[in-house]
Amino acid sequence: MEFWAFRQLVLARFAYDEDGLHALCRRLAPATLIVLEATGGLERDVAARLGTAGLPVAVVNPRQVRDFARATGRLAKTDRIDAQVLAAFAQAIRPEVRPLSPAQQQTLAALVARRRQLAEMITAEQHRLRRANAVVVPDITAHLAFLRQRLDETDAALRTAIEQSPLWRAGDDLLQSLPGIGPVVSATLLAELPELGRLSPPQIAALVGVAPLNNDSGRRRGRRRIWGGRAPVRCVLYMAALVGVRHNPVLRAHYERLLGRGKTPKVALVACMHKMLRWLNAMMRDAQPWNPALHALSP
Repeated sequence: MEFWAFRQLVLARFAYDEDGLHALCRRLAPATLIVLEATGGLERDVAARLGTAGLPVAVVNPRQVRDFARATGRLAKTDRIDAQVLAAFAQAIRPEVRPLSPAQQQTLAALVARRRQLAEMITAEQHRLRRANAVVVPDITAHLAFLRQRLDETDAALRTAIEQSPLWRAGDDLLQSLPGIGPVVSATLLAELPELGRLSPPQIAALVGVAPLNNDSGRRRGRRRIWGGRAPVRCVLYMAALVGVRHNPVLRAHYERLLGRGKTPKVALVACMHKMLRWLNAMMRDAQPWNPALHALSP
């Protein structure tokens, strides 16, 4: 199978395979709007690849495009003509860039939030169990079993939601390629940080709240602190950094360098969170998995 792309009055044909999708992303990199027809699922891998590369893609109803073609007198139908009509439709209508519907994003965010709530309830019940009177131990134990079952079911629902979306599935594969990033961290980033890969490194760090902020007045130089931002994302990044400094040689070397310069372990760990976020942002922006040789050189 092949598909056509139309850009700046130039038609090009790309194979519907890995090489073709990669070439398409390179060709359309400067585009301000990319419009695809929904074609029964065949558009999903293309939309996923373009969206993961940070390109502005919109998937539209083919009926709208055909109505537009008839309204402009284009009644013939070939692949070449369809590409031209779709380009004219994009220029005239300017459909909203939305590779994922708001409902999909809200569904994933709700599942991630519910998982976080269940994990917090399990932790609270475990603390109660340690100091509980014997008369309530069976009740707490039963409640813990119920909560763990619900946690497993929510994890399964999360995985299903991600697998059913080509864009999320592609993003999930990219994120989990970085040692330290597991399914929970990846799902949280997809749900609660959709801007990942679309902002500059300073912007994404400020959005999450891992950029140290000044606390100066006159000649006084206060301690730099991180605050604000998206607390759920910071929490999972902290856990990812804990795992990363043990299992990711590049991150461990960065952590040890900071300790050698006199930084406290907590400050060094926050710096590792910042470093991981920059890596993840670059990976999502470029649609490239973790590469130690490449990312070891990144700032």
